[in-house]
Amino acid sequence: MENLEEQLAHLVRTVEDLSDIVAKQADEITTLNRRVHMLMQREGEREAAGGGAVVMGDEQPPHY
Repeated sequence: MENLEEQLAHLVRTVEDLSDIVAKQADEITTLNRRVHMLMQREGEREAAGGGAVVMGDEQPPHY
């Protein structure tokens, strides 16, 4: 019986630790999603303001 109580206590502790980890990961994911959204907005604004010209590979810029 004592062995089962020890195992149960260990499992409860493991579940609590995992719950804390999942909560931290959820917060981090939320923060990262917010940052990605902000970066996408900035890039959209930059494209709209700059005409969206992109130099590709070996293309020469227009001033050559």
